[in-house]
Amino acid sequence: MMKIRFVRSMLLGLTVATVLGAVPASANPAMLFDVNSGAVIEHQDAFKRWHPASLTKLMTAYTTFRAVQAGELALNSPIKISKKAAAFPPAKMGYKPGSVLTLDNALKIIMVKSANDVAAAIGENVGGTPEAFAARMNAEAQRLGMAGSHWVNANGLHDPEQYTTARDLAILVRAIRLEYPEYAAYFDIEGIIAGKAKLKNFNPLVGRFPGTDGMKTGFVCESGFNLIATATRDGRTLAAIVLGADSPDNRAEEAAKMLQTGFVRNGASVSVTGLAPYGDNRDVATSMREEVCSPKAKHAASDGPTEAGAAPDKVSIIPEMTRQRNWVTVSLGGATGPMPKALGGRDIVVETGVPLPTWRPDRPAPIGAAPVAGKVQARS
Repeated sequence: MMKIRFVRSMLLGLTVATVLGAVPASANPAMLFDVNSGAVIEHQDAFKRWHPASLTKLMTAYTTFRAVQAGELALNSPIKISKKAAAFPPAKMGYKPGSVLTLDNALKIIMVKSANDVAAAIGENVGGTPEAFAARMNAEAQRLGMAGSHWVNANGLHDPEQYTTARDLAILVRAIRLEYPEYAAYFDIEGIIAGKAKLKNFNPLVGRFPGTDGMKTGFVCESGFNLIATATRDGRTLAAIVLGADSPDNRAEEAAKMLQTGFVRNGASVSVTGLAPYGDNRDVATSMREEVCSPKAKHAASDGPTEAGAAPDKVSIIPEMTRQRNWVTVSLGGATGPMPKALGGRDIVVETGVPLPTWRPDRPAPIGAAPVAGKVQARS
């Protein structure tokens, strides 16, 4: 279990090194803060570069919220699944290329099921191309002051150049919760029904730990088990960020304990944005592959849901769910809203494996036609 360094008001004015003390070599990033005020309660290796895994989907959601606010699309706009999106590995919905769902349902799916195919499709539709969407993610991160982050894709599948920090994720959490309170319901859905399947939220705190109202899990071998958990009690909302845990149970227990202690403490006057950078080798991302994906790992390499909340030999502070789970139904279809403006009126090309024909160089190419390789467009 990670040991979190505490930042107390009585220690203000001392240097960061003095406040935080010695840094364990194996320490993983963590942060606990007040969402509304930004006051930091606890932090550890907050500027350490880390692979976000599916926490990336929070950045995808935020970038999409910005596009909706700008009038580029609506919650009932179509999100079409391309062949490229459909080919991503699990977690996924397995929709066939050409399938269409609403942006609203797509957002629900990526927050509960963490579906990589649907997240990729959101990026393609909202950005026009995956690369253009990643550029928008980076532009939004820069605007927010997330100086330690770089985004490559919309779903969080591992890329060495996709990384963030606990401090940057705290900035993102505050931006989502404070700028877009109308979308809060996306982050605390207990489960979705898709056809005959019932899919529980990967975050075991949702619906079980008192006050929990979000937000997202993440896992790839390189990142270990990540979790951002938010909870509100008596009008106060706290967020716990745990990166690089060695199991889904441990990340959930650690986040729950941080939240539990946070509600009886006050944050220091240092804020998420005012926290000064610290730490050695913070620009080198740590790989957790050996700890969580090697033969010696004690837990399955999966981001799937857990029911127990802790290993059998441990006492969990996450209560069991004793009531019926609240389910939200999602489905394909129903996309009656405008096409995303980033597509410029064109449709997402759903590749079928049949090469698109080239077009005569003396005539304008229709949308979707392959360019003429090695030839110069004839002048008029």
